[in-house]
Amino acid sequence: MAGGILRIIFTGNDLARVRIASRADPMWELVASLHRFQAGDGGAAMAEWRRRARAGLAEAGLLQDVRRLLVPLAPRAAYFPDFLTPIEAQQGAEEGIQAIVDTPRARVQRELDLLKARHGLPAHLEGLARDDGALRKVATVAAGYFHTALGEHWGEVERAVGQDRGTRVRHLADGGVEGMLNQLSPSIRWRAPVLEIDYPAGDRELRLRGRGLTLIPSYFSRNAPVTLADPSLPPVLVYPVPRAGVTERGAGGDALAELLGKTRAEVLRCVALAPGCSTTELARRAGVPASSASEHARVLRQAGLIFSTRHANLMLHQITESGDALLRGAR
Repeated sequence: MAGGILRIIFTGNDLARVRIASRADPMWELVASLHRFQAGDGGAAMAEWRRRARAGLAEAGLLQDVRRLLVPLAPRAAYFPDFLTPIEAQQGAEEGIQAIVDTPRARVQRELDLLKARHGLPAHLEGLARDDGALRKVATVAAGYFHTALGEHWGEVERAVGQDRGTRVRHLADGGVEGMLNQLSPSIRWRAPVLEIDYPAGDRELRLRGRGLTLIPSYFSRNAPVTLADPSLPPVLVYPVPRAGVTERGAGGDALAELLGKTRAEVLRCVALAPGCSTTELARRAGVPASSASEHARVLRQAGLIFSTRHANLMLHQITESGDALLRGAR
């Protein structure tokens, strides 16, 4: 693939409508993880994930279907179909899988034709748009892959994405939207009114035209940022987050629970994963009543590990540098 520049052109309205995804996106992580399977990159940690994921898929009887159905649809190449990464996945994996099933068949056919022209397509997938059962089979295999290959690892994914989101929120508070955009990555440069991104797939221009831009941090994405191929879809920019210092919860997690108590440690982790979360959301994520979440947040706030601000009738929580340092030290 030749190197190029992706130029995302903003209006004033677009700057006001930049948002950061509130959670890891299941479908973008699914596709990016398939790329890691194909590339064999990512160092020792990713090699261990591949080993465990491959063993789990084989045990579940999914490995052959993943290789036959998902890998050809998501090649590690300049193009893969946009219907694999629907915006509905921002609501969760089930919503993302259902959105794949609900994709208009004309759009599925159009994107498959483009995939075939650019990178080839196996004969058994050429009729996907004309066979509802076949598309549902792809969605079922995708759901099984997500549960088996990513489910056990999802806490790690959310921690890495949550840490990056917290960084972006701090940059937004310190430098506004333009300052935050300019600090996304060394390969991304803000030159008002254009966001320039080093783009291996060649030169491209995306005009937002008042629709705004959703920034999606991604754990399994490793190289250049990526956007959707179809400029008429809701604009997104998916970019890789650092994995350094982020590990699975193990002995360090137990030590934090011994220090703070199991539930309070979990509340602190949830605030780190979802910066700006309300008390209600915090309770849902931690699996405790709202009154309990509020009390644990009060204690953490008094200890200087989080800070809270009131917005209308909501109390919104953010982790402090001390809280973040405590989490990192425990890991």
